[in-house]
Amino acid sequence: MNRFIIIVLGLISFVISGQNNTIAPGEKLTFTASYNMSGLLTDFAQITMETTTFKTSKSEFLRLRCKAQTYEKWNQFFAINDTYETFVNPTNLEPYIHKRQINEGGYFKKMQYNFDSKSQSVKSIKTKRRKDGTFWDEKNTFRVSEQTKDIITTLYALRNSDIHKAKIGTKDRITVLFDNKETEITIALIAIETIDTKLGMIKCYKVGVSLQNSEILNNDNDNVIWLTADKNKVPVYVKFKVPVGNGELKIQHATGLKF
Repeated sequence: MNRFIIIVLGLISFVISGQNNTIAPGEKLTFTASYNMSGLLTDFAQITMETTTFKTSKSEFLRLRCKAQTYEKWNQFFAINDTYETFVNPTNLEPYIHKRQINEGGYFKKMQYNFDSKSQSVKSIKTKRRKDGTFWDEKNTFRVSEQTKDIITTLYALRNSDIHKAKIGTKDRITVLFDNKETEITIALIAIETIDTKLGMIKCYKVGVSLQNSEILNNDNDNVIWLTADKNKVPVYVKFKVPVGNGELKIQHATGLKF
């Protein structure tokens, strides 16, 4: 599931806008996740992405939250209950705190990143569960590149991008922080096409994703995301392939969009 989330969320824009003009609180996107089981694509989980306002005594943040959970009938085989969330500056989507909790088939892990943009460093806390049920923490502090983001902020930054200014075939490389490692991802604008979705026939930007530094991206790329070709740039369809199989994400509902 971790590789799956990287592919689904590991995207950023070709031209980043410093000002947040797209993402507002109150938005909710719901997807059905399907996986190839015995040669058939089977719906096995629901993924929900939500934005809310989070206030402290000193600051106000935009909370970006993504939750993946298996449908009840699959829990007896392999239950998934994962939560990713990041607290960002609502003005420019700069991340402050990122939290990830993985609970998959008895495997449990928590990660927290505290970003310090001034020093370009991150303080991380990893919590894991031992076989006897007790927990242990591993703490680290390390430097990151200026544009490195967590995977949740990365996706929302893509939606806030000026991708409409990119030409077909434009490629770029970006860096995502995952499991205390900076992972380089190659992206490309493959095409602009209209696809059939639960929300109707929608014109979309077709963006290819690769974890290989020099792989050529084309219309047959295994990992692709379709973003609505409008101001919201909502991800409506995703195809992904991992070493153990392939799957899809299809949007079911979209509410609270800014435009």
